[in-house]
Amino acid sequence: MILIAILVGTITAGIGSVWLAALLSFGALARYTQHMLSLAAGALLGTAFMHLLPEAFESGVSPDSLFATLLVGLVFFFLLDKAELWHHGHEHHEAHRHEQHAHDLDGHHGHSHSQHQPSGGWAVLAGDSVHAFGDGILIASAFIADMRLGLVAALAVLIHEVPHHMGDLIVLGRQSGNNRRIAIVKVSLAGAVTALGGVIGYALVDQLIGFLPFFLILAASSFIYVALADLIPQLQKRASLPETAAQIAWLGIGIGLVMAVSRLVHGH
Repeated sequence: MILIAILVGTITAGIGSVWLAALLSFGALARYTQHMLSLAAGALLGTAFMHLLPEAFESGVSPDSLFATLLVGLVFFFLLDKAELWHHGHEHHEAHRHEQHAHDLDGHHGHSHSQHQPSGGWAVLAGDSVHAFGDGILIASAFIADMRLGLVAALAVLIHEVPHHMGDLIVLGRQSGNNRRIAIVKVSLAGAVTALGGVIGYALVDQLIGFLPFFLILAASSFIYVALADLIPQLQKRASLPETAAQIAWLGIGIGLVMAVSRLVHGH
């Protein structure tokens, strides 16, 4: 009975939050792409700094180990991104060369838009999967402790994940040439790892609880990396004062959304 409740709770939280985020980010907000990049960066940074890192550091694990994990995570996601960009560049080198040649023949020389290839896809999915696995263990341990506590935990994860999944969908949507369906499927699959975490958490709850702070730190490192290495450079272009103010405002909204949801969920 508990295992069924864990499965229902983790699938609802893991995949339901993605679909809710898709409704929001691909609905009324879809027209404001630049603003959405700022919102995504704010949501990812807010999730890392206001939720994941504090929770990991409250666990009592030595800060040295946690900071070392954060550093390893950042370097790992940098290398992952490098491998992805190398593969992407290698695969599309010929196509780009022909396309550029055709553009030059037409007399077009402005290729500034292709200098920064949207990256961060693997880092987002890897971070999401680690985060979802940790969420699954959290939900499982809450259900094992008390059925009502499990329901609250599943609902908390569902609400909590929406702002940051909006960020993920925007990153992946941009990366797959604005193919929203592919972005939703990829993030949903990463969200489904919550159920895997739930089942493994149910079986090995005592052994895995000790590793939760490290899952939280690894997930945080991926979100920090994507926000700082991929999203914020997109916003660094020369912009007018009103555009810059709008970017900062949307960045603040992204952080504020995560903080508001965090307060709502934790009741403080």
